Amino acid sequence: MELRHLRYFVHVAEELHFGRAARRLGVSQPPLSHQIHVLEEEIGTRLFERTNRRVELTEVGKLFLPEARAALEQAAHAVEVARRAHRGEIGEVTIGMTASAPFTGAVTKAILAFRQSSPDVRLTMSEMPSPLQIEALNAGSLQVGFLRGAQLPDLPIGLTATEIYEDRLVLVLREDHPLAQSGGPVTMKELADEFFVFYVRGLGAGFHEQWLALCHRAGFEPKIAQEVHELSTLLGLIAAGLGVTVLAASLQALQVEHVVYRPLKEVDAMTKMWITYNKKKTSPACDALINLVLKHHACAAAA
Repeated sequence: MELRHLRYFVHVAEELHFGRAARRLGVSQPPLSHQIHVLEEEIGTRLFERTNRRVELTEVGKLFLPEARAALEQAAHAVEVARRAHRGEIGEVTIGMTASAPFTGAVTKAILAFRQSSPDVRLTMSEMPSPLQIEALNAGSLQVGFLRGAQLPDLPIGLTATEIYEDRLVLVLREDHPLAQSGGPVTMKELADEFFVFYVRGLGAGFHEQWLALCHRAGFEPKIAQEVHELSTLLGLIAAGLGVTVLAASLQALQVEHVVYRPLKEVDAMTKMWITYNKKKTSPACDALINLVLKHHACAAAA
């Protein structure tokens, strides 16, 4: 049974006249009559009672008509779903991001613009460190990743990454700390005797190593008071006076009681945000989001 058989049947059932139905369909009457006969043969019963003067639906035909209409409507709906998916208007995009990604303008502006332009696309976002994002992107369980690091880590073959934001690093400390009093920039050498609260090694792609390199270039080995897994824990321990830390400047948007931020003087105290994806495992909706992120990055760079 083909959809055209159902369409022919519905037109004849609505007109109860083969000639008028044929004109509506844009076909000649003999082929239309033949296709109705083929449909009846396949079903195994007559759908119309035909005489020289009139055409009427049989009882079976009357019951078959709403089902045929529903089938045609469902087929049309399926076609429209496919077309909307092709245009990136529906579907799902799975996104991984570091804890600081939501504070990066190129990311938040692009997601807002995407939600406004494609409200029927579901965005599934998961906070995860960069190494886990890379694994998930390579496996296909993530479509887009937002990674942070001074340098992009080695990526498996197939993954593509583009820098979308460059951020200064800042010192984070309790407001009554002596280094917080001036309000001015702080050098890494001034931190030689400080205790640090920092992420567990491996949670950031290269961020831990970058921080260590800054300390070593300043001539000291950092003293770690506590290692944590979560940003909220890190800031809470800073507020409690357990030590100081270094974070991306965009995180200054997080205002925690008794915690302040101070710039670092070192020129190389920088970090970057990267958008990463597998070109072979994206979708039209995913491509639309990626293009928006790159567009907002280009606009910000040109400003």
